[in-house]
Amino acid sequence: MSAIDLYARATAGFDQRVANTISLLREAAETHAGRIVQATSLGAEDMVITDLIARHHLPIAIGTLETGKLHAETSELIGRIEHHYGLAVEVYRPQQEAVVHFVRNNGEEAMYRSLELRKACCGMRKLEPLSRMLAERSAWVTGLRREQSDARNEVPFIDQDDQGRAKLNPLADWSWNDIWHYIRSNDVPYNPLHDQFMPSIGCAPCTRAIAVGEPFRAGRWWWEDEAAKECGLHVNQADEPAVSMLKPQEATA
Repeated sequence: MSAIDLYARATAGFDQRVANTISLLREAAETHAGRIVQATSLGAEDMVITDLIARHHLPIAIGTLETGKLHAETSELIGRIEHHYGLAVEVYRPQQEAVVHFVRNNGEEAMYRSLELRKACCGMRKLEPLSRMLAERSAWVTGLRREQSDARNEVPFIDQDDQGRAKLNPLADWSWNDIWHYIRSNDVPYNPLHDQFMPSIGCAPCTRAIAVGEPFRAGRWWWEDEAAKECGLHVNQADEPAVSMLKPQEATA
C-alpha cells in the first residue's frame, strides 16, 4: 500500500490552508526578490512547496543538500524535479577534503559512536553546505510542520534564523493527511521511500522505517534520546537541550 493510500485524506479547512500558503510564499517572494530560496530536504512536505512554487510561477530558488549519504531514491528525486517542473535545483555538497578527513579519523559509522560525532557529521554534511546556500539570501523556506514532533509543535509561519534571515514555514499548520491529499490531488512526484513507512527521510545511515504507533520522527537517529533528534538545521544553538545516547547495541538493532 502506498503512502497516498495510507494517508491522503481531505480535511476541514484544507483549501484555506493551501490559499494561505500560496499567499505567504507570494508575499515572501516579493519582499525578498532574488534573495529567497526553498531549502528542500526532498521529503513529502518540501515536494508540496516545490509544486506550489512551480505551479504559481513564484520567483523562489530551489536548493538542496546532497550530503553524500542520501538514499539513491532521494538523490534521484533531484533529477525528477528538474524534469517534471523544468526548474533547476541548486545542489550543495560537503567539502570533499573535510569528508575524507572525518571518515579517515572516525570511520564511516562514526554517527553511532557518540552524539558529538553524529553532530560533527551533520555539521560537515549539512550545516556547512547550508551556510553556502544561504550566504547571499535574506530568506529561506522550509517544510517544518507543528505536527512533526514535540520539538516543533510551536513552529511559526514566519521566523528568524540565527543570522537574522527570515525563515518561512508555510506548512506549519498542515497535517500529514493534508500533505498527502495535496500530493494525490496534484500528481506531485515524491520519494518512494515514503511508501516503505519512512515519513521522515534523512541520510541513509540515520533513517529507518517506523512501526505502527511510533512518532513521526522515530525513524531518525533512533539510537539517540528523543530530545536529540535534530541535525542542527532548525535549532538555535542557545536553545539546544542537553541530550543523551542510548546503549551502543541499540544503535545497530
